Amino acid sequence: MGDIPLAVVTATIWTYWIAVGAMVARLRRKTHKMVGVIPEQRVEKFMWLAFVPMVVAWMTVPILAMRTHGPFAIGSVVQEITWYATLRWVAAIVAVVALAATAKCWARMGKAWRMDVSTSQPTELITDGLFTRIRHPIYAFSIVLMLATLAIVPTWPMLIVAVVHNVLMNLKARNEERHLLATQGEAYRRYFVSTGRFFPHLFRRGAWRQ
Repeated sequence: MGDIPLAVVTATIWTYWIAVGAMVARLRRKTHKMVGVIPEQRVEKFMWLAFVPMVVAWMTVPILAMRTHGPFAIGSVVQEITWYATLRWVAAIVAVVALAATAKCWARMGKAWRMDVSTSQPTELITDGLFTRIRHPIYAFSIVLMLATLAIVPTWPMLIVAVVHNVLMNLKARNEERHLLATQGEAYRRYFVSTGRFFPHLFRRGAWRQ
């Protein structure tokens, strides 16, 4: 039998990014705008220099890992260790759940969804649903999906992709928070102190930190 967890996570990753492409095309038709495919901010343009190759690598490395030999291959020992084989199945399920949760966030955002921070259009502040206790649930579930991918594809290339991805998610989230604080003012400040960036927090923060 083939490597089913690897097949599942690969299909999940491709579904994720095909869905992103479909949303870009759909919103482009409805709004006649690029919805952030080409970032407006200079800082995000620099991020895109790493973001685009990261996405390509994320979609490609698991496919290359399907080979039995070579630098991208996983190796049979991973599948032969009972507890790790079980972990990979759990990670595959987590990946699918992360995709489903992300799709729910996309649906809630609707036309407000975009890939970058817009400096030319007003930003809708969404604070309900999965956004109630987490400011960036889409990035949070993306991190979860990436960690699930790494658990299933425990190779050095995948680890490098995961590190780059998580750094970019943190940089992007912080950049969005600075922008929203500047444009939304007190409304966003109140939302900021009552929520966590990627995970809910138990204690309210007393002040904004740059």
